[in-house]
Amino acid sequence: MFTELSSYLDAFIASADEGSFSAAARRLGLTPAAVSKSVNRLELRLGVRLFQRSTRSLALTTDGERLYGQVRLPWSEIGDALTDLSQGAGKPAGTLKVALAHTVGRTYFVPLLEEFVRRYPDVVPDLYFDNHQVDLIAEGFDVAIGGGIELTDALIARELANMHIVLVASPAYLKAQPAPSQPQELTRHRGLLRRSLSTGRLVPWTLKNHAGQEVVASVRPVAVMDDPEALARAAANGMGIAMLPLAHAAPLLDSGELVRVLPDWYAETRPLSIYYSSRKLVPAKVRVFVDYIVEQFRASGHAERFRAH
Repeated sequence: MFTELSSYLDAFIASADEGSFSAAARRLGLTPAAVSKSVNRLELRLGVRLFQRSTRSLALTTDGERLYGQVRLPWSEIGDALTDLSQGAGKPAGTLKVALAHTVGRTYFVPLLEEFVRRYPDVVPDLYFDNHQVDLIAEGFDVAIGGGIELTDALIARELANMHIVLVASPAYLKAQPAPSQPQELTRHRGLLRRSLSTGRLVPWTLKNHAGQEVVASVRPVAVMDDPEALARAAANGMGIAMLPLAHAAPLLDSGELVRVLPDWYAETRPLSIYYSSRKLVPAKVRVFVDYIVEQFRASGHAERFRAH
């Protein structure tokens, strides 16, 4: 009976996580029909409908949302505990679901994985690349890497780097438009503005220098984007001046596609951190991954590189 109920809950949780029976089936290594049948049997056993189904979508009902909220985390913890026991007490094993942003993830964290999987061959990192701020608990992630995730009692954050934001433009743009020598001169320049994903508002150009001075600069907007990688590309193509986190700007500064503008001035943002659940039983796979990333990221020199000098 437990094995049967376990398969039903696995199918239900995976379907709720993924938003479709097909995606849940791929995750569980089953057919969509098998996943659908397991969910149907769980509904029959409970006497409630858990999903609203249509040909194009799968959505939780009110009862489904309540059950998902109550069982998602405890079921994950039970699975982690059973995996630890089956693989040997405390031995890191299992799939590790990680959320991280596109460019930062590809550029700085994917290169660290080869050594990690060599050390821990029973852990399988499952990476989800997305620029939105995830809800670690609600979306079922083991770990998230990024900046600005709201901390709650359910989360722990370990800082990887203080992140500075710098002004950049292409050499071609600065050849056509003489570079400003002070922030007040930005008013005559074309600016590429960023819209915050969390608030929908334009991010102001609040600049400071190492002497402690702070100014809010004005610029002539030519485009607005909500993705720093898109801003980096637009700036490299000569559209105007952009404010970019150094994590996004550094590769293009190294290649010469971008150069710093007003190099004595910069902005600050929330630190780049690695987040995980503060639950009492932290799975071995999460513990070793977090420790490894913190250690290797600092050893790589990236933490120092993301600060304006």
